[in-house]
Amino acid sequence: MYLSNFINATFIFAGIMFVLALAGLSKHETAKKGNVFGILGMVFAVVATNFAIAYSDVVEHNIQISSAILLYVAIAIGASIGIWRARKVEMTGMPELIALLHSFVGAAAVIVGFNVHLMNPGSDLLHSIEVYLGILIGAVTFTGSLVAWAKLNGKMASKPLTLPGRHWLNLANVVVMAGLGWWYVESHSMVPLAIMTVLALWLGFHLVAAIGGADMPVVVSMLNSYSGWAAAASGFMLDMTILIITGALVGASGAILSYIMCRAMNRSFISVILGGFGDNAVADSGEMGEYREAGAAEVATMLADADRVIIAPGYGMAVAQAQYPVAELTERLQERGVDVRFAIHPVAGRLPGHMNVLLAEAKVPYDIVFEMDEINADFKDTDVVLVIGANDTVNPAANEPGSPISGMPVLKVWEARNVVVFKRSMNAGYAGVQNPLFFLDNSVMYFGDAKASTQALLAELPAPNRVPEVARA
Repeated sequence: MYLSNFINATFIFAGIMFVLALAGLSKHETAKKGNVFGILGMVFAVVATNFAIAYSDVVEHNIQISSAILLYVAIAIGASIGIWRARKVEMTGMPELIALLHSFVGAAAVIVGFNVHLMNPGSDLLHSIEVYLGILIGAVTFTGSLVAWAKLNGKMASKPLTLPGRHWLNLANVVVMAGLGWWYVESHSMVPLAIMTVLALWLGFHLVAAIGGADMPVVVSMLNSYSGWAAAASGFMLDMTILIITGALVGASGAILSYIMCRAMNRSFISVILGGFGDNAVADSGEMGEYREAGAAEVATMLADADRVIIAPGYGMAVAQAQYPVAELTERLQERGVDVRFAIHPVAGRLPGHMNVLLAEAKVPYDIVFEMDEINADFKDTDVVLVIGANDTVNPAANEPGSPISGMPVLKVWEARNVVVFKRSMNAGYAGVQNPLFFLDNSVMYFGDAKASTQALLAELPAPNRVPEVARA
């Protein structure tokens, strides 16, 4: 009796910690505290699960250590792999790692579903539906997450896979799986369950393969939602309250985040699921005129003469690990009395909040970091914009009908007096769309690795107590 109450109370406490974790992670200032709450919640959930297994053995008069040993072995293996990957992964590799972890949740839901079916092949109607839906959601999450990982990791092309009549293929797939569900509920046979699993694996692959690179941050949050619902389905199958609570929280928060990001991108959630940017047009990766190239000295002169500077970071900053010299450049400019701010596009990088995390890592003050909607109107009053490793999020082609990214809200950096684009080459961005910004009269290209380029710029930029060479001339 007392042990049962302790288990239930611990599950409730773990659930409260998860709610507090989500609340904390919603703001930069409380993100670390949110992580601590999440860790505490998971610790209490594991402890309660351990006691629940022991309690079940006692009730069934089957006191043995085999269940506990298996649990601890699994925890030790998982913890070892998790710590190893967490210590090894770079911030640039975080998006694909997250996608890969989502695939694990999907695979676990599939395995749990088949295990529950084999243990209770003749279960009641509700339990059969739980098993069927749990395996379906888990299989879609598994292959969808693997495709997202492959696209983010460069093992698959970022452009959408556009099979002829693919929407009809998906619809037919769903209809067939619905029929298989009726067959399974009526017969409790393994055959419809196995066929549905294969179809769900294909559906997960096809849904994400049909989504283009520009939508990948939304896909990551969408798959996060899928993994949550898969975990919740596992909770129903195993009759574990904490798994249902956790899965529902993750599923709902992921869905809400996906919806918010779609609204920020002027995209419908359904259109993102059914197909990505580049669906109705062919991306143009060729050059669109002549561009001007600038060196560190010329860019430093622009900054030395500027009163207002906005920095628009992108994935290139993450790849080069340039956030630290960028933070140092910000301090140097502020010491000179320059008003420096950061403009963050909601899908900059490869996952939601990617740029915010990098800037926070480099100790950039939160109060100078602004979202796109907050700062877009200020570019026209800005002297210099530094576009550091960004492409699709600052592409004016989004304002042109017929463009593969048409309708996507972007940072209006071209409205500034001068634009400096930090870039390795003239190649198109992740969405495969060439950027007319590079060829405008007020834009210059500053080629090179973002970190090395920023460090060279710091060396050229005169300190506040030194009169610039341009001013002396």
